[in-house]
Amino acid sequence: MTQATAHFPNRDWITTQEWTNPELDVMLDVAGDLKCKFKQRVPHRHLPDQTIFLMFFDKSTRTRNSFEAGITQLGGHAHFLTADVMQVSHGESPKDTGIILSSYGHGIAIRHDLIPGEGNAYMREVAKWANVPVINMQCDVDHPCQTLADLMTIREKRGRNLKGLRIAVTWAYAPSYAKPLSVPQGLIMLMPRFGLDVVLGHPPEYNLMPETVKAAHENAAAGGGSFRIVDSMDEAFRDADIVIPKSWGCLDTMGANPAESLRIAKQYTHWICNAERMRLATRDVLYMHPLPADRGNEVTDEVIDGPNSVVYDEAENRLHTAKSIMALTMSPTPIPYAV
Repeated sequence: MTQATAHFPNRDWITTQEWTNPELDVMLDVAGDLKCKFKQRVPHRHLPDQTIFLMFFDKSTRTRNSFEAGITQLGGHAHFLTADVMQVSHGESPKDTGIILSSYGHGIAIRHDLIPGEGNAYMREVAKWANVPVINMQCDVDHPCQTLADLMTIREKRGRNLKGLRIAVTWAYAPSYAKPLSVPQGLIMLMPRFGLDVVLGHPPEYNLMPETVKAAHENAAAGGGSFRIVDSMDEAFRDADIVIPKSWGCLDTMGANPAESLRIAKQYTHWICNAERMRLATRDVLYMHPLPADRGNEVTDEVIDGPNSVVYDEAENRLHTAKSIMALTMSPTPIPYAV
């Protein structure tokens, strides 16, 4: 192993589209080094006495805890904030929020994901006025923390060279709530850049944002992967090396009438990841899901608890990628790491 250093001071992490492949490689290399140090209980306090503000407009388990635990392990502290306890709920502007919070600490992270057209724009407005990094913990367009952890997990299981592997990103039925579109959108934009052949499968009512589909096509052409869309879960799963089936809401009704997304979804209860569908894929196919999975609807227990499932490795990597993002963007000095 050799030692290297990296530094992306004051860079915002809003979508993976703003980051080059070599920069993302560094992010993953640093995440891998931090993971080794965490396992070996080697201290890695790259952000001593630093503060990050975590603003949540939606609920969270993995994201909140990966950032709170992560900043603590890096030597800093997180403030957990929800919109209802902030003046944001009374109309305070993103300009005022960005200026004030960045004068109190060293980073601002935001989750604002449920209403198409709002979250990403809000983050970019905060970032315009903040003088510290703004980190997207999930918006309406992308979930770059999740997709970076997904890429890390796939590389751990299948190696660094992913060219030619087929990944199925499909809609799946869930009655719980109209989930954001950002996970599948982030996956279709990121994975083709690293040579993967991406198949997006969904019922006709569950289209993704046109700009993200356009980016997926462009990224596939530039990155050596491929991208296509099908309207059959079986077709998407056929010969796939990786499957990521999860629910999301209808783009046209997410903001104004999310209940309509759930009503339409009842036509497609057969869009479930089960053992029969898994047999359409390759023998050693990886089953992935950002969690929480709606067991019995999106996926059967047999699959999510089975030998092809890597959901817990995937969830664990959320910690290490979150730490990498914070360390590389918030540190005043380069971060040393082993490669």
